[in-house]
Amino acid sequence: MNSGKSVNSGALSIPWLFDAATDLSMFGGSAAIALLLLAAGHELQWLSGDTPDWLWIAAVLLIDVAHVYATGFRVYFDQEERQRRPWLYLLTPLLAFVIGAAVYSENSGTFWRLLAYLAVFHFVRQQYGWVALYRAKAGEQTRAGRWVDTAAIYLATMYPLAHWHAASPRRFHWFQEGDFFRLPALIAEVLQPCYWLALGLYAIRSMWRAIAAHEYNPGKDLVVATTAICWYVGIVAMNSDYAFTVTNVIIHGVPYLVLVYRTQRTKSATDTSIPPRRFGSVTFLAIVWLLAYVEEFLWDNGVWQERSWLFGSFACLNAPEWILVPLLAVPQLTHYILDGFIWKRRTNRDLEAIVRR
Repeated sequence: MNSGKSVNSGALSIPWLFDAATDLSMFGGSAAIALLLLAAGHELQWLSGDTPDWLWIAAVLLIDVAHVYATGFRVYFDQEERQRRPWLYLLTPLLAFVIGAAVYSENSGTFWRLLAYLAVFHFVRQQYGWVALYRAKAGEQTRAGRWVDTAAIYLATMYPLAHWHAASPRRFHWFQEGDFFRLPALIAEVLQPCYWLALGLYAIRSMWRAIAAHEYNPGKDLVVATTAICWYVGIVAMNSDYAFTVTNVIIHGVPYLVLVYRTQRTKSATDTSIPPRRFGSVTFLAIVWLLAYVEEFLWDNGVWQERSWLFGSFACLNAPEWILVPLLAVPQLTHYILDGFIWKRRTNRDLEAIVRR
């Protein structure tokens, strides 16, 4: 167990993933922006309507859709990684399209529902992944601690989701209205005391470790706290598309973009086969934003026809919907599936180097 102190100097040793400024910005900063936007939305009476167009651009296009393409820097833009598991990276998008097209051709509602639940699983697991990384960084190995941490982060996400399922219909949805099953209210009622108990135990244990054992892990505490606050406020406390968008998307997409950028920049510094300039922040963001815009251009002109002011109006996509929709969903499906493989420390040398640094 990390004692929380440097043996040589006696100075505090905080297990940040990257550094204090980066970690605080990616988790605390993203949550602060989300809550400030929520407060502004309340004052300006945006909570009762649909998400404003400017927020859709900032949160959905430039963060949510863009972070999907950040996976490309970890996989498809990395020659070494492509060569390491070529079949996985080739077959994943192909099978995603084939299976997606088969499901959509039978029932479009089933397609959207399956995509929504896959997305939910991805969002929940990402928050658990951050907690696991901070535990590894601090050298936390006790079984009791793992149970407390796991219960806290999972209930911080699962109870709001259970409430959402039990209180449907809501003024917001994941992809389409009705893409979640309706569950009995009893499930949410049973989970509610478990939710508060898990978060209370986590807070007590964290304070005890800091005060009695001088063991600090503020990054992990920040992940648990911001997840609990944003998911509760955006899903349970409020019934608003605007509130759900700002509290859900920002704290998910921003840390992921930072993770991909920082791990790949670390790799480019030691791997001369990768041009370091490719990983400049401006180039990185320009690429993922451009790809996000192209995808949404195709969605809007081929399926939604909702934002001609941003994407124009072009009758250029005449493919059958059962082909077009699963095809356009391939990047998202690929992102969800590959994330279950590419961020495991035992197979990701760059991530393992960050943890052991």
